Amino acid sequence: MSDPALRLATPDDAAAIRRIYAPYVAETAITFETAPPSVAACRERIAETLPDYPWLVCERDGDVVGYASAGPIRAYGAFEWAVESTVYVTESAQRRGIGRALYEALLALLDRQGYVVVYAVVTLPNEASVALHESLGFEHEGTFSGMGYKHGAWHDVGWWSYALGERPADPDPPRPLTALRGREAWNDVLGSLDAPAE
Repeated sequence: MSDPALRLATPDDAAAIRRIYAPYVAETAITFETAPPSVAACRERIAETLPDYPWLVCERDGDVVGYASAGPIRAYGAFEWAVESTVYVTESAQRRGIGRALYEALLALLDRQGYVVVYAVVTLPNEASVALHESLGFEHEGTFSGMGYKHGAWHDVGWWSYALGERPADPDPPRPLTALRGREAWNDVLGSLDAPAE
């Protein structure tokens, strides 16, 4: 069995990403999406995200077992330096450091792009997700009570934040992800992190 490896996702990973994500949609309130997206929709999400934001996968023995991505909080210009993060790992690969490795790479890339803060939105209760985020340095900002209704119940939603750096007085716009590809900084991020444990 080969060691897990991180790489940039491509639209060809859409079916594998859907396979990981669909059970979370259908069986849990971890995501408030109520119907699993199609493979075509996943492909479109990846293609639309990658020019500006990271979308990473963890691959083991040729299979994608987890992914992480970031995207805008809102489209308004003043939110340009803030992103929302997402990490999902298939059930059989959980508790092996894959989520942490994906998150560390995601945060490192976002930092090099010039983003300032990353927000994680967690449906509560979710002890595993809260523990992962807080172990990485995310700080709890607040909880919205009964924010979403799914599977016959109302669910609270907590927001956590991770500061990538100080907020400059006159920030430059973040660089698109494509500006890092092929550069030393890109290879440093994906090559220097510890591989997830088996």
